Amino acid sequence: MGALMNPEHSWPIPPPGGWTADDLDTLPNLPPHTELIDGSLVFVSPQTLFHMRAISFFDGQLQSLAPNVYEVLREFTIDIDRHNRPEPDVIVVDDSAVGDLNQTRLPAAAVCLAIEVVSPESIGRDRGVKPVKYAEAGIAHFWRVEHLDGRAVVYVYERDPSTGRYGTAGIFHDRLKVSVPFPIDLDLTEIMPKRRRTA
Repeated sequence: MGALMNPEHSWPIPPPGGWTADDLDTLPNLPPHTELIDGSLVFVSPQTLFHMRAISFFDGQLQSLAPNVYEVLREFTIDIDRHNRPEPDVIVVDDSAVGDLNQTRLPAAAVCLAIEVVSPESIGRDRGVKPVKYAEAGIAHFWRVEHLDGRAVVYVYERDPSTGRYGTAGIFHDRLKVSVPFPIDLDLTEIMPKRRRTA
């Protein structure tokens, strides 16, 4: 209770109409990885070991596989519109959009693949809200990564340009192999701790 009464830890009061994408760069004392969804600030809960391992896995693997025209970034916000600035867990972006090392965000139009690793507190956003927004923003590929029965499962979606929505392109358990946005072949069992893989 004391922390809530301490002015240093008070919650920011949104202005009329909600927060904007620019506010994420200027609001003081925001927790790391704060996102903006529909004008509201979304704070991240402590992450699971699976979440951390999965992000590191996809970041490292895609770094080594992506052609030079792309750059792979982890936990970096993207501008969808004035009231939406989410932070996908991993993104693959057009290299030409990455320049200034002081950048704090990238335009959604530069993203060709967005990956979300689902946490218990983010299920609704990662399964429902974010995919809709990513598709509407024109992001061609979206992967949702979940922990199911001790294994990583990747749900792969591709945007249908005629509808502007994602369609399921595949569900992958132990191995993920796709040809778009570039050839990718991953052993998903590597996400799990070694003792779980050899048990």
